[in-house]
Amino acid sequence: MLMIRLARFGAKKKPTYRVVVIEKERARDSRAVEVVGYYNPVAQPAQVKLEHERIQHWLKRGAQLSDTVARLLKANQAPQQQPAA
Repeated sequence: MLMIRLARFGAKKKPTYRVVVIEKERARDSRAVEVVGYYNPVAQPAQVKLEHERIQHWLKRGAQLSDTVARLLKANQAPQQQPAA
């Protein structure tokens, strides 16, 4: 089963995280299927960049969100696209 979760990168006591699509059984920092964003909690304010289209793509194919990624996704909703007139 695929999960969309965080993988830790960065130096000691200065973490940055990549939002990755990865097999559920793999280790936290193993090779990911795809990187779909990043999260930097150390920056003021915290930086979050998510590729909403790719996340939706993987969710349609059965991937599940971790609790933390679900919280980040809820807090950083994709901008609503205006319909073409």
